[in-house]
Amino acid sequence: MAAGFKTVEPLEYYRRFLKENCRPDGRELGEFRATTVNIGSITTADGSALVKLGNTTVICGIKAEFAAPPVDATSKGYIVPDVDLPPLCSARFRPGPPGEEAQAVSQFIADVIENSQIIMKEDLCIVNGKLAWVLYCDIICLDYDGNILDACTFALLAALKNVQLPAVAINEETGLAEVNLKQKTPLNIRKYPVATSFAIFDDTLLIVDPTAEEEDLATGTVTIVTDEEGRLCSVHKPGGSPLTGAKLQDCITRAITRHKEVKQLMDKVIKSIKSQ
Repeated sequence: MAAGFKTVEPLEYYRRFLKENCRPDGRELGEFRATTVNIGSITTADGSALVKLGNTTVICGIKAEFAAPPVDATSKGYIVPDVDLPPLCSARFRPGPPGEEAQAVSQFIADVIENSQIIMKEDLCIVNGKLAWVLYCDIICLDYDGNILDACTFALLAALKNVQLPAVAINEETGLAEVNLKQKTPLNIRKYPVATSFAIFDDTLLIVDPTAEEEDLATGTVTIVTDEEGRLCSVHKPGGSPLTGAKLQDCITRAITRHKEVKQLMDKVIKSIKSQ
């Protein structure tokens, strides 16, 4: 009977759970799904991470290449994120060029990189005006079940933590770059941005880490990005229900707690890799 009611009246079915302060999957309103991260799983990449948030699964692979620095910023390198939501991850996505949602997620990740200053682009310069690193950050969703922004942000951060760049020197005589693969240094990660997303129900109720089904039933979503100092990097709210200042503050408070959980998880995994 419940399954039939859920199909005919999904929102009503859902509201019955919300009244009891829980969700159909058994979680409390402020509870995240089980989160795991696997770092360094793509051996052909310069850095990589696989993140699972419940069923939502994304992988980030980073490739470092050479390029000339921008003409208007000769002492800077580049970070180029790209998010792919292929049909294999969900029936909601079609084959072909990136759809609207993939473009929006790519833009969100680009904004997080810019606003949080996760890496200073000056750190990617090798020789001023001549040579710089480009970090191509490809994020692919393997299984889509909501809250793609949190998963992508975490995968990007964990993959960047995994990057080791070789030492590079310019040969005076030939003018060519010489790479020393034996001498590698990790990236200087200056900030640790973590995203925490909420779905808004009936314009007032907030639930954290929404599934795809919850996102479809919600009247809006909001994503809060904070760093390790509890500083607000960005608030991403694409339309939908308005939020009061008090509700927004609740979201920020939860986001700061979530940051600690994510950072602990990542540090633990990195530590276990180093001790191997």
